Amino acid sequence: MVKVITYGTYDLLHYGHIRLLERAKALGDYLIVGVTADDFDKTRGKINVQQSLMERVEAVRATGIADEIIIEEYEGQKIDDIRKYNVDIFTVGSDWKGKFDYLNEYCKVVYLDRTQGVSSSEIRAEKRKVKFGLVGETSVISKFANECEAVNGIELAGVCTRNQTLFDDIKNFSGVITENYDPLLEKVDAVYLFSEPSVHYEQIKKAIEQGKHVLCETPVALTLQQSRELHELAQSRGCILMDSIKTAYATAYSRLLLLAKSGKIGKVVSVDVTATSLRDIKDIQSDKIDATWNSICEWGSIAMLPVFQLLGTDYKKKFIASKFSNPKKSFDIFSKIDFIYDDAVASIRVGKGVKSEGELIISGTEGYIYVPAPWWKTDYFEIRYENPADNKRYFYQLDGEGIRYEIAAFVKAIQTGKSGTYIERNVSDAICSVIEDFYNKKDFIELKY
Repeated sequence: MVKVITYGTYDLLHYGHIRLLERAKALGDYLIVGVTADDFDKTRGKINVQQSLMERVEAVRATGIADEIIIEEYEGQKIDDIRKYNVDIFTVGSDWKGKFDYLNEYCKVVYLDRTQGVSSSEIRAEKRKVKFGLVGETSVISKFANECEAVNGIELAGVCTRNQTLFDDIKNFSGVITENYDPLLEKVDAVYLFSEPSVHYEQIKKAIEQGKHVLCETPVALTLQQSRELHELAQSRGCILMDSIKTAYATAYSRLLLLAKSGKIGKVVSVDVTATSLRDIKDIQSDKIDATWNSICEWGSIAMLPVFQLLGTDYKKKFIASKFSNPKKSFDIFSKIDFIYDDAVASIRVGKGVKSEGELIISGTEGYIYVPAPWWKTDYFEIRYENPADNKRYFYQLDGEGIRYEIAAFVKAIQTGKSGTYIERNVSDAICSVIEDFYNKKDFIELKY
């Protein structure tokens, strides 16, 4: 018996896939098809795959061509699979010609001509392309713009900014450039907002009222009422409104949440989060200091995310302690918030003028999860126990600081009409509620200036 093996994503299965599978099967007697896992696709640059792994597996199975289907999960697995299944022939499309010549040491390698004029990427681009607009004044905009190139099914159509220097770092951009929001909305299907938090409510509302989808850097609003209003408006207009916290979309972060919730460290009783920076701080004691992206707005949403996603939003008490930069009390250089639950506690520390170790520690009755600084950009974390011999380390790929995964999730939400569960609505509302209490000095202690 001659065994043949091939691999692919098989997203939006089409005639080209089927034809390639048929020709692969004709090379031998038994065909093994490896379907790439979602995480492995990300490491190969396959961002914004439209179908889940199980959907893609079932699509391949439905063709009736494969004798056996396996999952490709890691780099180098092809060698392991060839040995494990006693494979005689490895085959793949000719667009990979030369890439897998190293496998000739283990079996025969055959490159098959691909069916011209059809590919999953082309199907996604033609049928589902989303015209994107960016709004803001900081360097995050240029990062976001460049990361758009890594995501299928998206076109950067325009940028609204007063900071023209941003375009020095934006590659391959030919869309509209404007300082006014309205002309941008006319050109796009969706917007990403990294504007000042004080204008988020009006900008989001205007976009949704015109049928545009919105990805907004948190907080989406500065009051709970405004947050609820915007989410309800988006739902009524059939628009997607998503919080932009790139951490939520990173593989490592999602995995540590799942492990914590599954009981890997027993019952979670404490979450401690620190997120601080010293960048963009000029004349910190001046009345002219920019009060918009203060510590609570810059880092508060990120720090509260694991607290609310692990312990929920139904805390019983909270205490906010802040140190301000000047007598106007507009810019907190440091804030600490303690949350008290019925059966757990949490503490966040955020600073934009005070520096500390940016780590995340999730404590449980059987062990704890340790995420080193900067935890919000982690590709690595540890589960630690009383006996160090039981400790386990986890590593995951993180490309583009996680921004491309966030963009892909947003695009997929638009295409499917489902926002997903990366950041639940109640979490978004809870974040806005805490920030509102900060500005209203509710449950508040002011540290001496």
